[in-house]
Amino acid sequence: MSNVRVRFAPSPTGFFHIGSARTALFNWLYARHTGGVFILRIEDTDKERNSEEYLRVIYDSLTWLGLNWDEGPIVGGECGPYRQSERAHIYREYLEKLKATGRTYEKEGATFFKISGQPQVIDDAIRGRVERTEEKDFIIVRSDGNPVFHFVNVVDDIAMQVTHVIRGEDHLSNTSKHTELFAALGAPLPIYAHIPLILKQQGAGKMSKRDQGALIEEYRRRGFLPEALVNFLCLLGWSPKNDLEKLPIAEIVRLFDLPAVHQGNARFDEKKLSHMNMSYLHALPVEDYVWLATAYLERTGFFATAKPEGSYLRNVLALCQVKVRSLEELPAAIGYFFTESVSPDPKAKEKIFAKGDAKARLQEFADALPRADFGSDATLEQWLHALATQNGMQTADYIHPGRLALSGGSAGPTFYGVLRVLGRERAQARAVHLLRSA
Repeated sequence: MSNVRVRFAPSPTGFFHIGSARTALFNWLYARHTGGVFILRIEDTDKERNSEEYLRVIYDSLTWLGLNWDEGPIVGGECGPYRQSERAHIYREYLEKLKATGRTYEKEGATFFKISGQPQVIDDAIRGRVERTEEKDFIIVRSDGNPVFHFVNVVDDIAMQVTHVIRGEDHLSNTSKHTELFAALGAPLPIYAHIPLILKQQGAGKMSKRDQGALIEEYRRRGFLPEALVNFLCLLGWSPKNDLEKLPIAEIVRLFDLPAVHQGNARFDEKKLSHMNMSYLHALPVEDYVWLATAYLERTGFFATAKPEGSYLRNVLALCQVKVRSLEELPAAIGYFFTESVSPDPKAKEKIFAKGDAKARLQEFADALPRADFGSDATLEQWLHALATQNGMQTADYIHPGRLALSGGSAGPTFYGVLRVLGRERAQARAVHLLRSA
């Protein structure tokens, strides 16, 4: 164990933002990289905006992302309590220490902190030397008796023995206030590391909770894989030296360090995230994929009437694994496997039936189905090849109208796989149905 102690200190005042997740992740990665401690501290002093529902969202989101905390709510620790709403006695104790230094005064019911007027210098682990001078005194306890963010933040970092403060660049302007308080309380400064902002996909400005793709809950609802989201978040402001992008978390932990974090802001790219998610989805062992896909379909009400027999569902999901980019595409991608009949896409039908004699080929396909060997994709391919050779055609002449009959569309998983999974009876019925409407 090293002496590194980092903290993630969210406020339960809204849903979990992707920027908050990235901050939590960078802290967690640094703790794991150094063998240090990752602390979860809840900044819940804003009684009007705090919510137990949002608090649960924080816990659930961190757990879903795999960012387990070593100290904090639920798990405990020697520096608790870990909710600021339960630490009033600690803030009173430190306020008395500060008053004893002569650096505070009362004005209109509030307690002010007297600045030193000296330049405040930090050697930021990402941004290098940063110097700023506070120009006026600031409130540390409001007139209603509640301490302000700057004071409790510093007190908690001291009391919890935080060695490294890794937070967003937007907090850099607060740092001189905090270093003034550290010095007045006679405490050593932590090492600061201000990570770049996440910019919205289009236009200028920081990504906010109102921007598309900003909330972790959205990705959970849409069936994204947490491993893919974590991998993507790592690359928002950090990159390994070898420029690899898809990395297992153990390798990211091994490579992650603060000097490799960029100074420039990172732009959110949902297309890149979707591609990363697809890559992880396609690489899943088939049983893991089937389990996740089934759970997603159940959660979204796909099996509203009845859940299909297990081996059929598994075969459908396994067949479609390499064709879907995310679990949210599944209902549309597999729907035709779970209906009695399909309606062909009008544009696909017009295009397919405009070439050659598609109706004749479909009739030949339907007539030959009773003799097809449904044992495997390979045996079905051999059967169709023999049919095409016998009639002086190409297999594509049968595949295009055949796929339209089976699925109603012109694209999807391997045709032989679709045919095998649907089975002889369904395939025959659908071919006949399309012939009647052609």
